[in-house]
Amino acid sequence: MRRAAHAVSALLPQPVRDPARRLVMSAIPILQCAIAAGVAWWIAKDVVGNPQPFFAPIAAVVSLGLTLATRVRRVFELLAGVVVGIGVGSLLIQFIGTGPWQIGLVVGLAMVIAVVVDGGPVITMQAATSGVLVATLLPPGGGAGFTRMMDALIGGAVGVLVVALLPTHPVRRARRDAAALLGSAVDVLRQVARGLETEDAAVIEQALKKARATQPGIDQLRGDLKGGRDISRLAPMYWGSRTRLQRLAATADPIDAAIRNIRVLTRRALTLVLDGEPIEPDLVKLVRSLADATDVVRKMTLADPGEQPDEVEAARRLRTVARMARFEVVRGGGLSSGVVLAQVRSTLVDLFQVAGLKRVSALATLPPTVPHPAVPPDEQGDV
Repeated sequence: MRRAAHAVSALLPQPVRDPARRLVMSAIPILQCAIAAGVAWWIAKDVVGNPQPFFAPIAAVVSLGLTLATRVRRVFELLAGVVVGIGVGSLLIQFIGTGPWQIGLVVGLAMVIAVVVDGGPVITMQAATSGVLVATLLPPGGGAGFTRMMDALIGGAVGVLVVALLPTHPVRRARRDAAALLGSAVDVLRQVARGLETEDAAVIEQALKKARATQPGIDQLRGDLKGGRDISRLAPMYWGSRTRLQRLAATADPIDAAIRNIRVLTRRALTLVLDGEPIEPDLVKLVRSLADATDVVRKMTLADPGEQPDEVEAARRLRTVARMARFEVVRGGGLSSGVVLAQVRSTLVDLFQVAGLKRVSALATLPPTVPHPAVPPDEQGDV
């Protein structure tokens, strides 16, 4: 269904295409929030008996949000913030009454305690808002504070239950994040190759801007991996996905490192062109081949188990590029050419790890550049 929705959105006019895709990506979280809010209200009002359980649906929605990352942690931060805010507010208001300075004191003290206890944004803001509620709306000495805490508990519990029974896929979103980052890497490398071939610094400058814009994607990948781990623990229907999620999580650091190495490669390629260094055709071919192999790795991250390309095919393509990454490629060039070659080799090591190889095995695929390398080359690579 999701693939069909993306195919349909691709046919839409550009002004509505991106909003349509965002809606598809957020459809399940929106549905989760809507169901959780209604269920939390029903339990708090009709089951528990609170006539105005306004905080129960609020707590459910806040505990879920529209993002996958750290949802379980968010629930406990929410509950802790409510307890701190109501506790501080109830204690102080009994002795100092209500008013502008009392509200300020309650909020400030509640936030200080929340920061000392945890420091997370959810617990801190919930402590503040709960303190305001106690200082302005709830009668001193009444039971409304306990009722609010009960509402928070109901809302948080419903949020966790909805994630368990109506989960988003714990792997799919992170897999798309990884593929998007690798797709950006492919685009950057191809632009760099084109800029080197034509000695066009402007093309490489555009590639560098794109490379520098990848950090939010890396943060998104790590966040969705954390959210996926929460879901794989909570949702029985996805308990079997834990091994696959672990394999995907193991690629986060190598993908991050590959992107960083490609940024350095791009900066140095720009220097190479600006300084007018001789550009070896074999170096251009190497960068372009690396882009093509990276695209195979990207397709590997999107492939379902049993589909091609798999890790074996991705590693085979990377080995083909690794055999090209010899010192002779830049023998007629200058310092910047050597740095570009070094970054290609480093990026290959990172991508090999994305394809499932250990770092030592990845290093062994590279042709030696010194007589006695720390990791001896593996002469049995694919031909």
